[in-house]
Amino acid sequence: MKTFTRKLATNLSFGLAAGSLLLAGVAADAKPRLTPEQALAKTLEGRVAGEPVNCIYTPRVLSTRIYDKTAIVYDAGNTIYVNRPDSGVRALDDNDIMVTTPTGSQLCNVDIVRMIDRSAGFFRGSVSLGQFVPYKKVKAEKEG
Repeated sequence: MKTFTRKLATNLSFGLAAGSLLLAGVAADAKPRLTPEQALAKTLEGRVAGEPVNCIYTPRVLSTRIYDKTAIVYDAGNTIYVNRPDSGVRALDDNDIMVTTPTGSQLCNVDIVRMIDRSAGFFRGSVSLGQFVPYKKVKAEKEG
């Protein structure tokens, strides 16, 4: 019986050691989490800002993304629009649902976005949109 107990203890030791090495490897490979500003900058890499506009045409918007307490990005294909709200920016949370009520087919800098908690469904705050800054990809220059 002592031999069985000793083997079991040895196998458990090796298993724990292997698990520890595996976890250490995963931790070593883990990348530091980017701040919302850093994540936004990464999204804008290779793009150039244009002149801010007051409204965007919503049928062209393919997706939106919230950068916590920073900005809302509206992806319209070749152009992405960054909106840094005039007020209520602290209410921006990427875990919330944005509810907008645009007038017609445009979303404008006078519109208000309501933030709703994704899990409980309650109102978390509102955001007053600012101007939309368009960012377009930079075309590579041809060598000749």
